[in-house]
Amino acid sequence: MCIGTPMRVVDMQDGFAWCEGRGERLHLDMRLVGTLPQDAWVLAFHGTARRAMTPQEAQQTNAALDALEAALLGKPDLGAYFADLVGEPPQLPDHLKKSETR
Repeated sequence: MCIGTPMRVVDMQDGFAWCEGRGERLHLDMRLVGTLPQDAWVLAFHGTARRAMTPQEAQQTNAALDALEAALLGKPDLGAYFADLVGEPPQLPDHLKKSETR
């Protein structure tokens, strides 16, 4: 399974950045995303920042990773990790919704 992790940019220099997230500090290749300001969020995978993230996306992704960890530990209540989804009907992304033609 391939899982990217949200990382916050701490120090950016010459196409690389020191980033922190989920208890790690990594030196990431930033050439796919370009120069980003300090405190920007990126999705990191295999030593590379794959894309920039909003703070909300980073929080939601961290919550999902926390839920995965909890599930692996046998904890039963995973709804607490998905507060933005609890009580909401499932929604298809726009690109999967049928277009109405008349």
